[in-house]
Amino acid sequence: MSAPGFCLRHLVFLGPQREPAAVAFGFGLNIVYGASDTGKSFLVEAIDFMLGGKPPLRDIPERVGYDRILLGIETYAGDTYTIFRSIEGGRFLLYAGLHTEMPPEGTEARVLGEKHSERNADNLSSFILEKSGLAGKWVRRNKWDDTNSLSFRNVARLIIVTETEITDQRSPLSDGNPNTDTPNFATFKLMLTGVDDSALIAGARATQEDQKREVQAELLDQLIADYRDRLKEMTRSPKELEDQLGRIDASLQSQTNQLGASESDFRRLSGKRRELREKLEQGEDRRAEVASLLERFDLLDRHYLSDLARLRGIEETGTLFVVLGQSFCPLCGAEPAHQNRDIDCDGNVDYVVAAARGEIAKIDLLRAELIDTVANLRGEATAFDRSLPRLEEQLRAVSSEIETTVSPQLARMRSSYSNLADKRGEVREALTMLRTLQDVEKRRALLDRDAEDQKGKSVSDGDLPTTTAEKFAQQVEAILKAWHFPEADRVFFDRKARDLVIAGKARTARGKGLRAITHAAFTIGLLEYCRAQETPHPGFVLLDSPLLAYRAPEGREDDLRGTDLNQQFYDYLAAQGSDRQIIIVENNDPPEDVRARPQVTMFTGNPHAGRFGLFPIA
Repeated sequence: MSAPGFCLRHLVFLGPQREPAAVAFGFGLNIVYGASDTGKSFLVEAIDFMLGGKPPLRDIPERVGYDRILLGIETYAGDTYTIFRSIEGGRFLLYAGLHTEMPPEGTEARVLGEKHSERNADNLSSFILEKSGLAGKWVRRNKWDDTNSLSFRNVARLIIVTETEITDQRSPLSDGNPNTDTPNFATFKLMLTGVDDSALIAGARATQEDQKREVQAELLDQLIADYRDRLKEMTRSPKELEDQLGRIDASLQSQTNQLGASESDFRRLSGKRRELREKLEQGEDRRAEVASLLERFDLLDRHYLSDLARLRGIEETGTLFVVLGQSFCPLCGAEPAHQNRDIDCDGNVDYVVAAARGEIAKIDLLRAELIDTVANLRGEATAFDRSLPRLEEQLRAVSSEIETTVSPQLARMRSSYSNLADKRGEVREALTMLRTLQDVEKRRALLDRDAEDQKGKSVSDGDLPTTTAEKFAQQVEAILKAWHFPEADRVFFDRKARDLVIAGKARTARGKGLRAITHAAFTIGLLEYCRAQETPHPGFVLLDSPLLAYRAPEGREDDLRGTDLNQQFYDYLAAQGSDRQIIIVENNDPPEDVRARPQVTMFTGNPHAGRFGLFPIA
């Protein structure tokens, strides 16, 4: 008899004007690795989305132009199906067979709702649970033994672990919401034992106070769910918001100093450019004025020369008349006998000659002054002819520095500062939302404690049989030993903390990298335990960044780079049987021999070598 569950065969993004973006998977070990920002984590989110995760998918630029997704699955009994969903969310279409492109119009398809319902099996959750051997199961909802129909979303967090979740400082059975801890643990117990909580009989709320408390709890639960959804839209790492805000504030302070220096340089150079431009304009105006004056003075000098020539002609002619003696008057034509030389008149040649000489002397004086003025103006013009080109060159140099260096740099810095300020606003908003969520969660926990105090005893929310807990811990211990995990010889399951204790130290007390690898061991251990005990399990796990301690250890205790755990991790997973599927998404490269295996996909991040990423370059 074939094992329950199914494996993923392909995920394909389709768009009317875009090249399909497809990733293929097979039975056993699958690895997707490569550069950052190539879509690896988005691949994990998209798979979860196609298995009933809440929309919307994270909005990344690369997904623009794609409007639908196809997820191919194959059961271990050999049946194949393709699940279709709009990238915006909503209901699903289920096609028989594996399709990497949209089936022809008219192909028979079953419509499946996106929400689980115990009354109607026409939803994706019921379909997947049926293929996983978990259909019709019930799990405890709260400490009063109320039960809910099992949804695949209860199972999903135990098999699909994101990069954020794998390093969380809490149990793999907790998502941080006290309201969901009970059904999460009940689902874990169901998968280990194969026994659900359908036999439980809900306890009665004896008092009005209990009913009021329950109403308050439901309201707080709804608020917690809403705040969680909104926080998920704002950030993928809520616990890092404080550090992120500190880094942004530090960057903003540095940017402020640099921006101040750049603006100071811009103001200084702009002032210098303005000063040079004013000097150049004044110089050009004065040079034009000097040129105009020189033209006018040249014309005036020609008039002076013309007047001098005329006056010297009068002087010379008058002198000749005086020398020639008695003759007809050159002015009035009177004969010598009729001339009155003792009376001043126009005919007095001596007087005219004297007047001409006086005018000549006056014009010579004026012309001498004019020559001095013209010489000064020509000297000033020569100085401007030398200085103006230098001013123009200086102005061009300053303008070029402003336009090609200072201004673009200032624009970039202002844009960067604006983006950082916007990001700080978003982080502050998310941080406020996180604190509000934490406050509501505390109030919810206080409400539960108050309910226990009112009853006078602790109310049980279920427990795991000791034998089962020990067997599960031994399974995880065997995995950690096979991986050569340090000090993996003492592993047990703390039923109170609902988490592993390894070598006497709680799993959550370790560094981020060790929390990641031990979370991976927990998830894979659950799959192997269910297969060994023949209890229901979907048959696949998907882990994002389990080997963080190999890539970015937090400290010496968290550093596994000096061990062979990386090699042993992949060797162990590669040896797993064909009745299960393990998908690993990693940043760092697997060992060379592992990279040569089939079902290994590399995202290079290089548009000129190999596959760039999840989405082809537009």
